[in-house]
Amino acid sequence: MGHRALVAYERPNSSYNIHYTHWGGLNLRLTHELTPQRPFGGERPDDQQQVTFEQLLDATTIDAIDTDAFDRESTNDPSVRPQPMALGVSFDELLEEHLNYLSHEALYVVNEDFQVTAYRTHWFGLQYDAESVTDEPKCGNGAVRTVRWYNGEPVGDGYVQGEFQALKSVVGELVDRGVFTRSSAVTYMAQKLSEWTSPTQDLHIWTP
Repeated sequence: MGHRALVAYERPNSSYNIHYTHWGGLNLRLTHELTPQRPFGGERPDDQQQVTFEQLLDATTIDAIDTDAFDRESTNDPSVRPQPMALGVSFDELLEEHLNYLSHEALYVVNEDFQVTAYRTHWFGLQYDAESVTDEPKCGNGAVRTVRWYNGEPVGDGYVQGEFQALKSVVGELVDRGVFTRSSAVTYMAQKLSEWTSPTQDLHIWTP
């Protein structure tokens, strides 16, 4: 099953390269693992992966890239797949088109100085919480929110995920009862997330 997440690396022009990690969502573990020496994670620095990472920062396609680091049989198995899903996308495009708020548990944003910001994803879809809802978009339909950290560990990460799931369960029941329309349900969930987010946290909401 995995703990899927996306990693967005900032490029010199402030756009992003998007990469996939199959286990990176677990405990937000990549927050401290991604470094200039290990841009894709892994147990130790890998010269080839560093070269590939630098080439990708200016690339418009992968055709001209030395793709040796894309080989999963590398001597240093990376935590993040070196082969990008997309190159040079805006942050809005990332939230609207590339992030799957259901299957991607987390989003990491790595700036040019390699400061890593970890976000948890919250999907606004109610198809598993309301009998009257049969299908919901997975992309462009949710929120990402940073978590609090203490001594290098995410504080209350499990609690806030459970809190949001409890909210969805209640909202789903109210949709079935006709108290909420689909649109008003999303508005209410977004409002509650905003209320729960402290001034020191970062919240981005995207709806269809």
